[in-house]
Amino acid sequence: MVKTNYNAPLTFQLYLAAAFFFGTYGGRVCPMLSTLNVYEVISHCAVVFSFIFVVRHFILSTHPLIARNQHAKLDTLLFTAVSIPFAAYYNLQYDFTLDSNIKVLFGMALFGFLTGFILQLQSKLSQFDSLRKQQRFDFELSGQRQSMVKQMISMMIALLITLTTILTMVAVKDIYWLEQNPEQISNGLGKISFIKELVYIALVIGGYVVAIMVLWTRLMQKILFSQEHALLEVTQGKIAHRLPVFQHDELGSMACLTNQMLDSLQVSQDEIKTTRDVAIVSLSALAESRDNETGAHIMRTQEYVKVLAEYLSQLDQYRLLLTPNYIELLYKSAPLHDVGKVGVPDSVLLKPGKLTDEEFETMKGHAEIGAQALSIAEKQLGSSSFLRVAKEIALTHHEKWDGSGYPNQLSGEDIPLSGRLMALADVYDALISKRVYKPAFSHDKAKSIILEGNGKHFDPQVVDAFLAVEAQFQRIAHQYQDAQNIAA
Repeated sequence: MVKTNYNAPLTFQLYLAAAFFFGTYGGRVCPMLSTLNVYEVISHCAVVFSFIFVVRHFILSTHPLIARNQHAKLDTLLFTAVSIPFAAYYNLQYDFTLDSNIKVLFGMALFGFLTGFILQLQSKLSQFDSLRKQQRFDFELSGQRQSMVKQMISMMIALLITLTTILTMVAVKDIYWLEQNPEQISNGLGKISFIKELVYIALVIGGYVVAIMVLWTRLMQKILFSQEHALLEVTQGKIAHRLPVFQHDELGSMACLTNQMLDSLQVSQDEIKTTRDVAIVSLSALAESRDNETGAHIMRTQEYVKVLAEYLSQLDQYRLLLTPNYIELLYKSAPLHDVGKVGVPDSVLLKPGKLTDEEFETMKGHAEIGAQALSIAEKQLGSSSFLRVAKEIALTHHEKWDGSGYPNQLSGEDIPLSGRLMALADVYDALISKRVYKPAFSHDKAKSIILEGNGKHFDPQVVDAFLAVEAQFQRIAHQYQDAQNIAA
């Protein structure tokens, strides 16, 4: 965690507020300070609180307690230390009684604690905003544990004890003062002064407590929101995200444990992905070994599918489906689109010339063969999004938008989007690739053929996506071209 910055303007404002409230109490509220006039109280408070601010600003601004974000402790000690000679001065100069001196000590200590706690919370808020802006959060625990719950309980206990002590001293002192000044009872001024003092103390202390609770709540909201945002990123497939650990407390501990769990989950997921990728490569290599098509065809088609999906993911219609995670599944599953060709006889699969109608019917069976093979794997290994998408692509990538495709004559949006994407990618690559029965076509000729199939063979939106990314198609074709197999 970075060092907390000293906030001079806020410190000055809070010290000024403490001086005002303390001086107002002594000069206008407390009924027994007849030996002091308003001018004397104000001048005394101005000198004392100015001295405190000078010490805090020029001597203690780089104190280790500030670096550790412990303003409340520092200000409580500072105010208490200064209150001792302040009370001694009143005792010697104005013959203050012991209980009046104790009120000065307690009052100063209380203002120091409240002022310091506000500075501490505001400093944490500023620090949090700075870390979030710079993206410099820690993701592991560091430093000594500081319980957030214990801090709040300690603050409330300290406030209750201090407030109870002050109110008790006020009550005892005022009762004693009224006994010594019975005329204040008869004319009703004593009762008014007593009530006024209690109300004033309650309002001032209550105002500080409300300010502290508002800052505390704001800090908790920021921390929880940042952690919630990180978890939302994880749920959307960005598993590399980690929860920020702002400080070593209960929230920090939970965030750290969650991060450890995500680390383990990512390791497991990486192992699963590696196993999946090995299976894909093995199966696609098996299909490739029996076919005239090459490994470059597999790489090109999966790249085509990816760029088409990425473009369509910008449309409202597909934004929910085409998440980064789903696009990755499409990309990884695409090489298995022709895995069913392993079940096609060599006499058909490797025939150098045009297929007869009967042979073509046999060839068309590869879509169902591939889907059945992947269904068997799904039954053995359990359902998974990868196997589902791979099976979907294998079964439907030869379906046509107008329903004239195979094996099930699906039409329109009854064809899964994965199959519609692969249909265009597969046809485009077949057109620009050299085959024993045809030369490699140019990009422009392949494009014109695809446009002829718009709304017949291909989904019109997929065709629109192809037109938008055709430059990327050309780049992919050039990057993964077979030797002398792609048209110039």
